[in-house]
Amino acid sequence: MTTENQNSAGMKPEKSPGFFDRIWNFFASIRLTVALLLTLAGTSIIGTLVPQNEDPASYFKAYGEFLYRLFYALDIFDMYRSWWFQFLLLMLVLNILVCSADRLISTGKIIFAKKPKYSLSRFQKRPDAKTFTAPAPPENLLDPFDKIVASKFGYRRVEKTENGYTIFAEKGRKSRLGVYVVHLSVLLLLAGGLTGSFFGFEGYVNIPEGDTVSQIRLRNTNQPLDLPFSVRCDDFSVSFYNTGAPEEFRSTLTIFENENPVFTEDIIVNDPLRYRGINLFQSSYGEMRSRDADSEEVVINFTSVESGMSYTRKMKIRETIDMPEGQGTFKLDRFIPSYTFMDMMNLGQVFIGVLTPAEAAKPVEVILPVQHPDFDKMIVRRGLRQGNFFISVGDVQKRYYTGLQVTKDPGVPLVYLGFLVMIGGIFITFLMSHQQVCVSVEGMGKEKNSRVLVSGFADRNRLGMTRKVEDLHAQLVEAAQKTA
Repeated sequence: MTTENQNSAGMKPEKSPGFFDRIWNFFASIRLTVALLLTLAGTSIIGTLVPQNEDPASYFKAYGEFLYRLFYALDIFDMYRSWWFQFLLLMLVLNILVCSADRLISTGKIIFAKKPKYSLSRFQKRPDAKTFTAPAPPENLLDPFDKIVASKFGYRRVEKTENGYTIFAEKGRKSRLGVYVVHLSVLLLLAGGLTGSFFGFEGYVNIPEGDTVSQIRLRNTNQPLDLPFSVRCDDFSVSFYNTGAPEEFRSTLTIFENENPVFTEDIIVNDPLRYRGINLFQSSYGEMRSRDADSEEVVINFTSVESGMSYTRKMKIRETIDMPEGQGTFKLDRFIPSYTFMDMMNLGQVFIGVLTPAEAAKPVEVILPVQHPDFDKMIVRRGLRQGNFFISVGDVQKRYYTGLQVTKDPGVPLVYLGFLVMIGGIFITFLMSHQQVCVSVEGMGKEKNSRVLVSGFADRNRLGMTRKVEDLHAQLVEAAQKTA
């Protein structure tokens, strides 16, 4: 049949969707949701396997020139801030918004109806409906039945029928919004992530003790970034294990606004300083050494084995001095940042000296750990080195710098709010339900009895609703018996 014949027969041709309708249907598609979630999951795996925001040299060494250039062009090394990852998140936001709006249009007619509709036949056909015969006419049962139903449901109304009436009641109608509350929580989480991606940053700065900085370096681009305040490192301290490994390092920081101190706070690892939405994390430390490290003076202590007399000398690396009491010469040969003794114990930082006795003996290497001043005494007493003096490093006045990780993520409050909203949405969705009941009372003619039907259903937890109908049925039976 042609289109003209269809029109002549009174049939309207199907109208093809317009441009706006096609766009709406595209974003309302569940297939789009699945595709976006799978894509985000796959890219997140890549972001987990490829370390993010590392030094470019390490990437070049690990992946080679071709993959390095390819990954760099695709922003794989800073994937979660890349334009394409942000585009995927925006697409998911639009998809959730349109899907929610599309379903809410039809669901809203149920949720926000001032006078909800119901079908008596729908209740009558339910297999779990309960019926009984009440020994009283319908008009005598209305008041007690209505009070019982009113005590269990927030909304109710009575409608007359040909031979009696029905009592319709419901509660939890707005629990149908639970799924949209969950959708809102996901939108808040995505909005928090996008806000942090667009307006946040991650950088680092090294502050020597006593110095003040107001600028950091961005981790992904190494570009400078001015802070809205200044930070001074007042003090840095580090404690070590017996092995020489650092146990805890602590920085005392002072925040300045317009050259005026605001407050001072100590920070350690995993206990950052937070100010004006910016977080300062303790991440590393180091020792400040001059450009010519050999020119730094080191205090060396010499203690006589026999008399216990102590002598102190200041030395520089590769400097040789005469030993006290004419016991030969001592050369401060070199400095080792981490030294393992006999392949067993890490002594941490050590100075290596060369002791040449006054007698015609061979030079002896002396190990002087910074953190273990009695180490050489133990070596001499155990006969591992001959000599008339115990040698140790005196108090080494070191100047450290503190390494800080500086971050700003303005989307964090939205993420926290999203988690709270999600908890509420899950509670509504899984622990609440839209429940409806119908009590139909019909007269039985000259017998002056009534046939009562009790039925109900819920959109969730139907087993619980069946029990509630059974309980309501039992109460109505008891009320009917008392009315007779």
